[in-house]
Amino acid sequence: MKNKILEWVDDRFPLTKTFNEHLGQYYVPKNFNMWYFFGSLAIMMLVIQIVSGIFLTMNYKPDGLSAFGSVEYIMRDVEWGWLIRYMHSTGASFFFIVIYLHMFRGLLYGSYKKPRELVWMIGVGIFLLLMAEAFMGYLLPWGQMSYWGAQVIISLFGAVPFIGPELALWIRGDFVVADATLNRFFAFHVIAAPLVLLGLVVVHITALHEVGSNNPDGIDIKKDKDENGIPRDGIPFHPYYTVKDAFGASLFLIFFCAVMFFWPEGGGYFIEAPNFVPADPLKTPDHIAPVWYFTPFYTILRAIPSIAGSPFPGVVAMGASTLIFLLLPWLDRSPVKSIRYRSTTFKLWVTMFVIVFFILGYLGTKAPSPVFNIIGQICTVLYFAFFVCMPWYTKNEKCKPVPERVTNK
Repeated sequence: MKNKILEWVDDRFPLTKTFNEHLGQYYVPKNFNMWYFFGSLAIMMLVIQIVSGIFLTMNYKPDGLSAFGSVEYIMRDVEWGWLIRYMHSTGASFFFIVIYLHMFRGLLYGSYKKPRELVWMIGVGIFLLLMAEAFMGYLLPWGQMSYWGAQVIISLFGAVPFIGPELALWIRGDFVVADATLNRFFAFHVIAAPLVLLGLVVVHITALHEVGSNNPDGIDIKKDKDENGIPRDGIPFHPYYTVKDAFGASLFLIFFCAVMFFWPEGGGYFIEAPNFVPADPLKTPDHIAPVWYFTPFYTILRAIPSIAGSPFPGVVAMGASTLIFLLLPWLDRSPVKSIRYRSTTFKLWVTMFVIVFFILGYLGTKAPSPVFNIIGQICTVLYFAFFVCMPWYTKNEKCKPVPERVTNK
C-alpha cells in the first residue's frame, strides 16, 4: 500500500526524484566536520523564527497606542505567550550567531572560490536581507530602544545626497517614527521579507547542490568518480549526515533552551533594559545602541568623521563593510581554498579580522568617547585592510601541497 501511494504521488509530483537529488543520492564529501553543522542549523532557526512569529502575530497589534501593551499581554496573559516571545527574541540572536559562524566557515575553507561564487553571493544576499528583517522586527516591541534606534537608523537615509530627505520620509511614512512606520515595518517583517528570504534560501541550496559542497580540504570530489559516476570520496547526505546534523541540532537546542528559559535577556544584549519601557518620543535614552549583531557595523558608522555635519561618509562605510563580502571570490587570488594548506600570513590576517570584528562589536554597545572613537577608527582601517590587501597577500603566498583525495583529519 505504501509503495502504491508513493507511485501515485510520483506520477503526479517528483517527490522521490527531488528527495534523491537533494538528500538520498546527493553525494557530499566524507570529511565534513563540526563547522558544517551551521548550514542545517540556520534552516532550523529560520523555521523556529517563522513558526514563533506566526503565533506572535495572533495577538500583536501594530498600533502606536497598543503595540507595547500587546507584547505585555502576550507575556502575561496569553497561555505560553512568554515562551513564544522569548523563543522569537532569543532565536533572533541565535540565528545571527549561526549565520556568522556559517560565513566564518566559508572564509576558513574558501567556500566562496570557484565554482561556488554564485552560492556565496546568494548567501551574502540572504545575510543582508536578514539584517533588514531583524531591523524591521526590532521596532515592533515599541520600547524605548526600539523606537529611538529606528529613529536614528532611518534618519541616516536622510544623509543620502539629493534624495535623502524624501527617502527617509518614504521609509517612515511620516515625519517622525509613528503608526505609519510601525504598520509598514510590520507588513515587511511578517510578509514581504520572509517570502523573499525563503525564495533565496531555496535558490541558495539549489545552487549549492548544482556545484556540490565544499569540504575542509577544499577538494572538488566531482572530479574523481568511479565507473558508476559516484564520487570516490563522497557519501550520500542521507542517512549519514542527516544523523550527524540531528545530533548537532540536539546539542544546539539544549544550549538554546537553556538561554531561552534562564537568561532570555542575554545580560541586556538580546533584549535591552530600555525596551521594557514604552516608547516615549519626548524622552531620549542616555545611550542609543542597536542590538549586538549590528554593533560592528554601527561602530564603523560612528568611526568615520562627518563632512559638513553630514554622516553620509559613515553611512557609505557602513554599507561597504557588508557589501564587500560579495567581492571575496575575486579578492582572494590564492590557488588553495582551505586554510589547512594556506600560508601563515593568511592565517594571521584571518585571526586579526576576527579579533577586530569582536572589538568593533563591543565598542558598538558602549557610549561614544574619544578613546573608543580612536580605537574604532583603527579597527575600521584594519577591517577594510583585510579585504583591500587580500589580492596582495594571497597572490604569492606559499601554500602546503593539497592532497589529491580528501583526508579525515
